[in-house]
Amino acid sequence: MPNPDLTDPALILAADGRIATITFNRPAQLNALNVAMAEAFEAAVTQLADKPDLRVIVLRGAGRGFMAGGDLGQIQRAMTEGPALVDAIMQPLHRALVRLTEMPQPVIAALHGPVAGAGMSVAMAADLAIAADDAKFTLAYARIGASIDGSGSYHLPRLVGLRKALEIALLADTVDAAEAQRLGLVNFVVPAGELAERTAALAGRLEVGPTLAYGRIKRLLRDSLGRGLPGQLEAERAAFHASLATEDFAEGVAAFLGKRKANYVGR
Repeated sequence: MPNPDLTDPALILAADGRIATITFNRPAQLNALNVAMAEAFEAAVTQLADKPDLRVIVLRGAGRGFMAGGDLGQIQRAMTEGPALVDAIMQPLHRALVRLTEMPQPVIAALHGPVAGAGMSVAMAADLAIAADDAKFTLAYARIGASIDGSGSYHLPRLVGLRKALEIALLADTVDAAEAQRLGLVNFVVPAGELAERTAALAGRLEVGPTLAYGRIKRLLRDSLGRGLPGQLEAERAAFHASLATEDFAEGVAAFLGKRKANYVGR
């Protein structure tokens, strides 16, 4: 069983060897994001960034769903108390998401039940997404007269293209897991009863991979749409040169030439 590293009423961080799991933990509220959860999320990601032996991060939700958006009861108070209350949720969330995308470790979102609003934004920020066949996706902001946060406006058009992103965001329709996979919102769809097992298998596959190379691959792909071809080619060259100095590159080449399985150490 995972050994807890950090526990908060709204969030649980657990480490099982080289795999860390962040669980959004307000099941009675369908894990609606409030100030406590946003702050705990940032604290958890900050803690993980200081673990050099970490190889994979999994995001999941407790109870009946991944996350049903922001805590509207708390957010409603911002109309009378001012925008600082919204910032108290949004700013730590945004800092955590930026840090997750910049870390070398692959981030997996394990999704089930409602994946709505900020929950969908968080899911799209992960590197890979595996969904139970009961998952339902809604970028619900327009339903409450709000604009998008949590990186959803950044990741959605990159995943599905601008025209489809506008449809998903403006109409705020609900799509099931199969349609989410067809659109490119998730990578894999599995039976609901197998989500934990299949997530563990995916995390285990990445755990034994070349972590620093994964990080450079993440950065190259995430930055590519902001560069022209010459700039991207130069970034590829620099990243490859950096890989040359790693133990994993030496091991990967030796294993390939020796016709054996590589034993990567993440360095």
